[in-house]
Amino acid sequence: MWPLYEIFIRTKNGLEHRHVGSLHAADPEMAIENARDVYTRRQEGISIWVVESKHIAASNPEQQGELFDPAKDKIYRHPTFYKLPDELENI
Repeated sequence: MWPLYEIFIRTKNGLEHRHVGSLHAADPEMAIENARDVYTRRQEGISIWVVESKHIAASNPEQQGELFDPAKDKIYRHPTFYKLPDELENI
């Protein structure tokens, strides 16, 4: 069976790649071609990333508290008190 690839698409310059789904393919090149056919049928993408699923490490939702709670003590990391210019579209 072919490996599973996670597919990420960037819809326009200046934006981040977003996970759009998964598919099986023989190699990364085939995964990109298949992702183009499956996930960008309406020409909504400008860039495709594929990552073999076995190479993705993820946090455990059950450890959410110990992983994310310390960030609550560092409000300076959250840009909630900065005034941004109206001209900024993507930030």
